[in-house]
Amino acid sequence: MARARFPAYGPNMVRIAFLVVSCALVLGCTSGGARGNEQPTLRVLFLGNSLTATNDLPAAVAAIGRREGRTIDARMVAPGGVNLEDHWTLTGARQALADGHWDAVVLQQGPSALPESQANLKEWGQRWADAIRAAGARPALLTVWPESYRKASAFGEVIRSYANAAAAAHAELFPAGVAWRTAWRRLPRLPLYGPDGFHPSPLGTYLAAVVVYGGLTGSLPTVRGAQARVLRVAAAEALARR
Repeated sequence: MARARFPAYGPNMVRIAFLVVSCALVLGCTSGGARGNEQPTLRVLFLGNSLTATNDLPAAVAAIGRREGRTIDARMVAPGGVNLEDHWTLTGARQALADGHWDAVVLQQGPSALPESQANLKEWGQRWADAIRAAGARPALLTVWPESYRKASAFGEVIRSYANAAAAAHAELFPAGVAWRTAWRRLPRLPLYGPDGFHPSPLGTYLAAVVVYGGLTGSLPTVRGAQARVLRVAAAEALARR
């Protein structure tokens, strides 16, 4: 796998605006505002690659939080093509963990469906989870998805790989890939993949963000509209089956 090393720190304002507009106009999300007692800011570090960086998943999670009256302070370390082993040695992610006083750290690498990739995810997921707990934060693994051309053959192995790695690491599991597959059972034509058939579309990122938000907070965003309700139900079912 090519390992382009470029920084992906901080929100991309164009992507944030596009996601917010997509949510408001396409998905029909409500604008929540403050809801009762103010809750403390939730600080979340995302360590991943371009599957996290595309459409800025952390910014999408923070945007859901704002609409629900919850402040989420998110930082992302997500160079293209890296895995968790690379994050340990190459990307500065360990320094980001040490610098942040994080409440949770969300870990993501590629599909990790092949046997050697599953072993790598399990090994480095455990190492990262131990370090995250030592820093006082909650570790979580974010289940992703295979390339669209491998959708039929590899999806089950991707899901098993992340579930097994989370169990071995005693980490939480944020099953975005499971939610994708669950949503497709209801609406098979949902455009969750982007143009390259691997990275997420804005809709795919939004569904992943709903799963992450639900895993972090124990609640799901308020939505309106049929399609938005399908995505919310898919996220709820995926989280319930962990």
